This record gives sequence, C-alpha cells and structure tokens, in this order.
Amino acid sequence: MAEGKSGLQRKVITGRVVSNKMDKTAVVQSTRKFAHPVYKKYVSRRVKYMVHDEKNELAVGDTVRIMETRPLSKNKRWRLLDIVEKAPLD
Repeated sequence: MAEGKSGLQRKVITGRVVSNKMDKTAVVQSTRKFAHPVYKKYVSRRVKYMVHDEKNELAVGDTVRIMETRPLSKNKRWRLLDIVEKAPLD
C-alpha cells in the first residue's frame, strides 16, 4: 500500500501492459491465483485496468506497478508508479 497526499492508503498492483494505443492511457492486466474454496484447485483470475501514462512511455509487454487514484476519466482510476521491467525488443 502506498500513501497519498491525504494520508490514505492506496492500492498498488503489479501487472503487464496489454495495450498502449490510446493517448496517455495504457491497459494493464493483472493476474491473481487462489485456491478454489471447495475443490482446492488453483484458479487464475485476470483483471484489466485503464492506467494514466502521462509521458506515453509504456510499451506492450512491460511489467509495471500502478497505484489507485482519483477518477481521471470515465474508466481511468489508476496511474503509473514505475516500470519494473521493460519488454524485450524483438
């Protein structure tokens, strides 16, 4: 959890960039695994977040950390904290 200006605890999530075709916006996908409560089998769940990328520096495949923030548009509620790992150039 990261602390914002008002002292609130904000969620921090790590994910992978799946789209960067919009201006100053990227789509980051986060995957979590958990054991099914009845069958005890591990299940994966994916969630996509619209992320504010002020400098348009993200590329598809980058691993990033994002932080919850105030609503920036209809769907954007997350902003870029830092790039953990750049995608390999092929």
